Amino acid sequence: MFEDKTLSCKECGVEFLFSAREQAFYEEKGFQNEPSRCPDCRAARKRRMNENGGDNGRPQREMFETVCAECGVTTTVPFRPTGDRPVYCRSCFQAHRNY
Repeated sequence: MFEDKTLSCKECGVEFLFSAREQAFYEEKGFQNEPSRCPDCRAARKRRMNENGGDNGRPQREMFETVCAECGVTTTVPFRPTGDRPVYCRSCFQAHRNY
């Protein structure tokens, strides 16, 4: 079904192999695009992102501790609760979202 492809890295210009096995994996996961970076540049980018604490070099989002309005468990949310609206833990939020 798939055949090995040679692609060119958009960062360093080196050609790299996009194997038939990798292509099948990409299809299985529903990825729409082929990799645009060689394995070395992908690894270097991942290291940079981890060192910077987030995607694209942005700092990791500040999290705030609060108590779920539904079940009372302590949880963290990516915004500062103001007290004027209920705040839910992940599972209670999902349950309310499905209404």
